[in-house]
Amino acid sequence: MKRLFPSLPDDATLGTVYQAFPSKLAPLAEYQNRVMRGDSSLSIAERETIAAYVSGLNACAFCHGAHMVHAKAFGVSVDAIEAMMHDLETAPIDEALKPILAFCKGLTLAPSRITEADAKAVYEAGWSEAALFDAIQVCGLFNMMNRVLEGTGITSYYLDPKHVGETLLAPLRSRSCYSDFGAANGLSE
Repeated sequence: MKRLFPSLPDDATLGTVYQAFPSKLAPLAEYQNRVMRGDSSLSIAERETIAAYVSGLNACAFCHGAHMVHAKAFGVSVDAIEAMMHDLETAPIDEALKPILAFCKGLTLAPSRITEADAKAVYEAGWSEAALFDAIQVCGLFNMMNRVLEGTGITSYYLDPKHVGETLLAPLRSRSCYSDFGAANGLSE
């Protein structure tokens, strides 16, 4: 951890940030829950994969690690996410998801350079505008969350995603896991 906020402990996590700034972050947990667990053309596994991928592109170790764990809870291989980070085209993931991930990569690294061709590739893979919009929301949410974590100095994740067991994975499958996490860390509307 970088000591950017001296009031945060050395072992600070996202929960610690929520506890330190609840009035500013209260609406966030509900929005996270809607984007990540609400109704969508994208499965929860696909949304968590996007979150892990965007966070990896941003080199946000905390969110990348945490969302590899979330994706793992929904059956996504940690090895597949690691392969995506090295080469999206050859990664062992659903071919239909690759154009969405490529769109999110462009939106993360060079948002003003997104083109109609980028969107067309998503539609040609069988996705709707609603699915693309949901992917854009996940991408935008995690670009923001990555900056919140990095900006507060939280630069590492405390678990090895490959070795997280069922005891930690099971609660992540809750439809309200993001809201529950926020409430457990002092966020309320």
